[in-house]
Amino acid sequence: MTKPNAPLQQAPEPPKPKVILESKSSSLLKSTGTVGVMTLLSRVLGLVRDVVVANFFGASAGADAFFVAFKIPNFFRRLFAEGAFSQAFVPVFSEYKTQRSVDDVRQLANVVAGCLGFVLLVVTLLAMAGAPWLTALFAPGFIDEPAKYALASEMLRITFPYLMLISMTAFAGSILNSYGYFAVPAFTPVLLNIVLICSAIFLAPMFDQPIVGLAYGVLIAGALQMFFQLPFLLKMGLLPRPSLDYSHEGVKRIGRLMLPALFGVSVSQINLLLDTILASFLETGSISWLYYSDRLAELPLGVFGIAIATVILPSLSKRHAGQTSEAFSLTIDWALRIVILLGAPAALALIVLAEPLVTSLFYYGAMTEHDVFMSAESLRAYALGLLAFMFIKVLATGYFSRQDMKTPVKIGIIAMVVNMALNLALIFPLQHTGLALATALSSWLNAYLLLRGLSKAEVYQRTSGWGLFLLRVALASVAMIFLVQYLNSATEQWFVMDLWQRVANLSVLVATGIGSYFVIIMLLGLNIKSVIKAPKT
Repeated sequence: MTKPNAPLQQAPEPPKPKVILESKSSSLLKSTGTVGVMTLLSRVLGLVRDVVVANFFGASAGADAFFVAFKIPNFFRRLFAEGAFSQAFVPVFSEYKTQRSVDDVRQLANVVAGCLGFVLLVVTLLAMAGAPWLTALFAPGFIDEPAKYALASEMLRITFPYLMLISMTAFAGSILNSYGYFAVPAFTPVLLNIVLICSAIFLAPMFDQPIVGLAYGVLIAGALQMFFQLPFLLKMGLLPRPSLDYSHEGVKRIGRLMLPALFGVSVSQINLLLDTILASFLETGSISWLYYSDRLAELPLGVFGIAIATVILPSLSKRHAGQTSEAFSLTIDWALRIVILLGAPAALALIVLAEPLVTSLFYYGAMTEHDVFMSAESLRAYALGLLAFMFIKVLATGYFSRQDMKTPVKIGIIAMVVNMALNLALIFPLQHTGLALATALSSWLNAYLLLRGLSKAEVYQRTSGWGLFLLRVALASVAMIFLVQYLNSATEQWFVMDLWQRVANLSVLVATGIGSYFVIIMLLGLNIKSVIKAPKT
């Protein structure tokens, strides 16, 4: 784990970490690898967490109530934390770090901490007071089931303070990322999963309704994540001393950038939340099926898409400020190629191995065979949009780094309207799977419009060789799928396997798929090293 610099000293210009200044083309790749590895660890533990939750609670009414109580603050977290706030804060903070004095950088951190913290405190108190109304808004189908509705409202009061804690955690992480320290913020989510696993096993049995123990686990995890990052800021000399000053020039700029971004950056999350609202009217278990399948789809999204977007945002912000348009375009081109190289086979694997994955991870305890098949259906639907989800993360960053928040908002509105229309069209014939499919299709529209906008503005220009690159990826992916499908067993056989048999068989399939894909794509003439080599700064 990279150690922060020594405390900042008074100087005309704030010190700039080596990772930001070095001209080696490996800097972006190394940073992406660091974030990817940490994110992979977090997502793997997240899957372990979901295995534990599925084992203890399955797709029950209590599980549905918890997922709603957890999703509501998580939705706002993605708006305030790694969503709009980070996208608005990092470009402004990077500019201050590059062009202003140390005192100006510290002052910006102080006032942002105070202003953001105060707003979050007010929102949290209001949400806790209005928990029943929030529950009715986000899960209106629960109103006809008083016990489930009351339980979700009770747990929401416990979980909602997580929003304030995790948003301040994201604020601290944004400062670390701006100085090139990606490992600490990327590792922090691991703590949430560890705490929730322990809560399910040890804390939940202490309550009359065990699922409430998970809600308290969310609260504990939020506090632990925030305090974990503070020592690293202290070592850098950038531990904020919160102060209220809404007239501060930097706060005003961040606010202007953040307001439209609140919608634009979180369209996919709004779509998922709309899925939850509509799923609350479907049969019991629908919300849980969507949750489990979404969690599996988010594993490659987090490891590849979010990791790349997190790393390139400070780099793109710096290149935009330095007016290096060619390097800006090359960075986006590099990110898109990496997403396709890694995301295309991952999406196909989720489609082909949907039942084995869900069975191996969740088919224990309270989970039934019916739950497995239902979760696998929505997983396939989400997988159809996996590449689009990744493209959005990368392409939206191209706008935010240029402090253009209006364009993604306009595109987001179009995508959300289309998503709602598709939801209503597909929910009747396909039930919960139709909701997942609508999200995937509208995300492709979102990604296309973002790409077209960057191209029309001549911010992004494709480099040569894209056609041959896509052909090689497609051929290697299809060959990989045929091989994996040939080696795969029938779903009924997966049901009768024990845990270690499932793990062994799934490991063979995954290893064979990964190995065959890269061997075939190299035999087709693709120089992988040239693709993953990041552009020079």
